[in-house]
Amino acid sequence: MCGFVGYINKKEKKQDIIEKMSKRIEHRGPDAEGFYKDEDIELAHRRLSIIDLASGNQPIYNETKDLVIVFNGEIYNFPSLREDLEAKGHKFVTNTDTEVIVHGYEEYQEGILNKLRGMFAFVIWDKKNKELFGARDIFGIKPFYYTIMNDTFMFGSEIKAFLEHPDFTKELNLEALKMYLSFQYNPLNETFFKGVYKLEPRHYLKYRDGKLEIKEYYNFEFKEEKIKEKDLIQKIEEQVEESVEAHKISDVKVGAYLSSGIDSSYIVSILKPNETFTVGFENKGFDETEAAQTLSKMLNIENKRQIIDDKDFFQVLSKVQYYSDEPHANLSTVPLYFLSALAKKDVTVVLSGEGADELFAGYQTYQESKLIKAYRHLPKFLRTFNAKIANKLPNFKGKNFLIKGSKSVEELYMGQAHIFTDKETKELINPEYLTDITIQDVTKPYFEQAKGLDDVTKMQYLDMFLWLPNDILLKADKMTMANSLELRVPYLDKEVFKLALALPKKYKLRKGLSKYALRKAAENKIPQEWFKRPKLGFLVPFKEYLKKKEYYELIKEEFESDIAKKFFNEDMLIDMLDKHYQGKEETHRKIYTIYAFLLWYKQFFL
Repeated sequence: MCGFVGYINKKEKKQDIIEKMSKRIEHRGPDAEGFYKDEDIELAHRRLSIIDLASGNQPIYNETKDLVIVFNGEIYNFPSLREDLEAKGHKFVTNTDTEVIVHGYEEYQEGILNKLRGMFAFVIWDKKNKELFGARDIFGIKPFYYTIMNDTFMFGSEIKAFLEHPDFTKELNLEALKMYLSFQYNPLNETFFKGVYKLEPRHYLKYRDGKLEIKEYYNFEFKEEKIKEKDLIQKIEEQVEESVEAHKISDVKVGAYLSSGIDSSYIVSILKPNETFTVGFENKGFDETEAAQTLSKMLNIENKRQIIDDKDFFQVLSKVQYYSDEPHANLSTVPLYFLSALAKKDVTVVLSGEGADELFAGYQTYQESKLIKAYRHLPKFLRTFNAKIANKLPNFKGKNFLIKGSKSVEELYMGQAHIFTDKETKELINPEYLTDITIQDVTKPYFEQAKGLDDVTKMQYLDMFLWLPNDILLKADKMTMANSLELRVPYLDKEVFKLALALPKKYKLRKGLSKYALRKAAENKIPQEWFKRPKLGFLVPFKEYLKKKEYYELIKEEFESDIAKKFFNEDMLIDMLDKHYQGKEETHRKIYTIYAFLLWYKQFFL
């Protein structure tokens, strides 16, 4: 796991620009630093040594040294790809997966991307043709940012590295602010830094003579296959086990994250590492460490755990926002930062369970009650009429049911987080910082691509494109890399994905269980009580912290600051805070979303 940064322009290159850019992402690779420079381009690479410790430093070249690569990620099928390339006459000087990519590009051009099995973001500079080729893996496990400013093309693993370039112009992207307040992350392709973009998962770019070309190289399709339950379960078992086996390839120590849920428990039961790592909170009902320790003992694995208190939590919030690059309001990002720091004391690589919920339908939001399902059988015009009447009446029991029951999944669903409505953001954001973009402007294109699929699969589709890369995988990458730790996600594997895409709906949600097929596959590996456990995620007692006077006062001071007044309606902020503090209304998610933005803004714009 590493990081890279670089830029292209025709200007005279100053000696220390690329060095400063590299220093900004030192946490991604503290083991080694490498540079490539010519009259057109400067590249820097930070290395966290995982494979071929002795000779794997980057940049790495092809035989004639007219192609040069800097790479972040891991390619799990690189031994077989190397055999293929050697048979075609390519000569290797290292034992790295990185060198396989550069020779693969030499042989297949962009065709190499569909041969790679793993997580990746990389660029290859073609010295002869003066062309840059860059790509990102199909799920978006590894980040890739780019911008063109003042005739300079910049690219890299983290936005903060761009701040060191004299051609970079720092400006806030207002559209991102409004959507962040609804989604708890930025769902747009353009980041919070105006003019800086994410290279989307499944895409590559080419840059030559000032022209940028971006194309999709991989597309997926949900298409059910008829299969007996027994055969399906066996296939999932075999494929997940094979994926875990592939993901443990390393020349350094490998451990695993472990919660009380099925996703990480299944991986740990297959991997059987020497150590697992767990964090929890001292507040009652917010601690999964006991369950994780129990399972570890059953499997004869050492479990290392840490209990986080309120002081720990607030102490790292500014750091979490800095390492995230953009404001991020998923509360679980904070315990993930602590978990990564804990694991780094003993290992360099960890396996984790991200992706299982998106692939196998694990979220509770995918399940509708029997009552709402029955109600949806009424004609649409009747349900719409009932909703219109309900909207005009004062609050009464069943009002939300009638309104929800009148709407389609496209109208209702926006992913796993819904913090502020469009109406609320219009009232909250000061007029000069308000834009017209709406939640449905973001979600509509994805639902159009998923047209014709059942409602559960439509929701999975949206989460695959928005929630997974922009929230789940972003925090996973940024928090582990903040602690110089490599995280691997065996569920987000091409071969596992193929099975998930063909999964019949009846094996997604069944018998009151989400993720039914995966649970059945795990049943032979983990105890029965783990098999049926509902998804919890990282439970964070922030709502309880806000009822303590010291934290109420801390956030109130931020909400009354000039920065907060610049962007937001101060009366609304204080009203939300007071209502929560007084126990009148739970507004902690909204409070944290605004507070996280203010901390981020102070890190990057003050």
